[in-house]
Amino acid sequence: MARLHHPARMPIEQLLSDCEVRRQRRSGPGGQHRNKVETGIFMKHLPTGVSAAATEKRSQAENKKAASERLRIQLAIKHRVEVASDDEPHDIWNSRIRGGRIVVSPSHFDFAIMLAEALDFLQASQLDFVDASERLRCTRSQLTKLLKIEPAAFQFVNESRRDRDLPPLK
Repeated sequence: MARLHHPARMPIEQLLSDCEVRRQRRSGPGGQHRNKVETGIFMKHLPTGVSAAATEKRSQAENKKAASERLRIQLAIKHRVEVASDDEPHDIWNSRIRGGRIVVSPSHFDFAIMLAEALDFLQASQLDFVDASERLRCTRSQLTKLLKIEPAAFQFVNESRRDRDLPPLK
């Protein structure tokens, strides 16, 4: 049976079709336009209950883009897809590994996909970084660096390690 795809891998349009999107006026900087127009965007991914918001821009379109990116990152951190012991990393992961190094910018669309893949394999490996990095064909330090790019992901892994009486990552 094929492994399920993580929601962070979905094209934005498809992801948003699974979301409840709410617009709201927000106070704060931005002047009169911000206070009269519903520029704040709040999204909730209905299948998982994961949510994200953006209110800092004066434009609804810019806030929608920022909220979508934040939702993908939150999904990558909070939602797990089961990985079997014989599963291989997905094609996007493989395309971003070069000589054991993970090559992805945090601003690139693939970043949330890479983060989700790393966390799914870590969960499948019972947070064993040696096993997960071998299965992902990267070094342990590269895997740790990827998690450190997104502080919430790094904190999530350390909390999970603490729950299993494992030492924290540094």
